[in-house]
Amino acid sequence: MKIALVGYGNMGPEVEKIATSLGHEIVSVSFRKISDKLDLEGIKTADVVIDFTSPAIVVENIKQVLKLKKKIVVGTTGWYDSLPKIKKMVVSSGGGLIYAKNFSVGANIFFKVLGVASKLFDKYGGYDVYGYEIHHSGKKDSPSGTAKKIGDIIISNFSTKKTLMADKLDRQVKSSELHFASIRGGRNPGTHEVIFDSDADEVRMSHIAHGRAGFAKGAVLAAEFIRGKKGFYSFEELFERGAI
Repeated sequence: MKIALVGYGNMGPEVEKIATSLGHEIVSVSFRKISDKLDLEGIKTADVVIDFTSPAIVVENIKQVLKLKKKIVVGTTGWYDSLPKIKKMVVSSGGGLIYAKNFSVGANIFFKVLGVASKLFDKYGGYDVYGYEIHHSGKKDSPSGTAKKIGDIIISNFSTKKTLMADKLDRQVKSSELHFASIRGGRNPGTHEVIFDSDADEVRMSHIAHGRAGFAKGAVLAAEFIRGKKGFYSFEELFERGAI
């Protein structure tokens, strides 16, 4: 498979390493430097595009790739207000796109386990739930896409929690709020921890990335899936269905 990389910051080299180790070819790299532009001519030669750039430019990147009739995997987070518009564009153009708030296989297993745990802690009662996430100082969005996904899972399965509160609180937290704090600093590639707390005990569930290889592998698996397919897909949904 011929892959075009859009973005070559922290994730680009990792994706390249995983992709080439699996026998794929990198035929184009856009934004090797921030001042670079989208390599439209190189993208024309690719089977699939993998984007790890920034929320500020990812939507325009997607539009340009779809115009070239190329399939795209979007690992960039923080652009989800545009999801309905992009989904409509993908469907109307007959294109193919797969996105994820987290492409790590381990993280997606964590999501499934967390859903089951949330239901059980809610069923037996007496527990509160909260959490936090830590990322490197260069991360551009806060809270992370993964933190938002965790919030969605807990709120869907824990009857007392109705709202994700990721901002600083200068007041007492409401019982209906799921407080999930964000910390930025250093080089941490990603830590997410959920705590279930009661008078009797405390249970902690965490996903800690040791590096970026897990995210890169998931993105390449997504590229292998979307090649030759049409439609708008979430990696998490495909993972849950066993399609990846």
